[in-house]
Amino acid sequence: MKSFLFIAVSLIIFGAGWYFISPLVVNKEIDEQFPDVSVPTSMPTSEELAEMSPEQLDAIKENVMAETAAMPDTIMEEDMPHETEPVILAKGMFKDADGFHRGSGDAVIYQLPDGSRILRFENFSVTNGPDLRVLLVGHTDPKTRDDVMDGDYVELDNLKGNKGNQNYELSADIDITAYQSVVIYCKPFHVVFSTALLQ
Repeated sequence: MKSFLFIAVSLIIFGAGWYFISPLVVNKEIDEQFPDVSVPTSMPTSEELAEMSPEQLDAIKENVMAETAAMPDTIMEEDMPHETEPVILAKGMFKDADGFHRGSGDAVIYQLPDGSRILRFENFSVTNGPDLRVLLVGHTDPKTRDDVMDGDYVELDNLKGNKGNQNYELSADIDITAYQSVVIYCKPFHVVFSTALLQ
């Protein structure tokens, strides 16, 4: 009975130790592509038009004529900008939190042509650790748990990998002007691993 209890306790201790220590020696590399930025068009392509029946073509023609007739006659003073490329809203470079917790690479917030926004890590690398999270934080140089938690912050997601390019969606209700830094944060131990000041 004692040997069974000893084995069970040993396995639990080993499992917990592996959970907390293995991230320090095991890297998780990811390489997500930049999201597709093609702008959908409401007009069918020439290939789609070629496959349509005469009735479908007549219906499209009538719809276009009706929409054109309903438009008010106005003179445009300037050309309307048409965003077909992503726009950089803010960016920063990751830096070490201390001598042990190191980070490098770029954090960039993009607005995509469809209006959605992403936080993208490029050429990213950080010391691995257990249960790392990606946060936006109101503090300009967060170093401690209090710096992170006492001000405005939002947790975006679990860190996908401690190395490589990766994307994190920003919901429409996130006001990015309220946040000054991107933080890689170890949730169980409340430790800052790396930060990037957004400008």
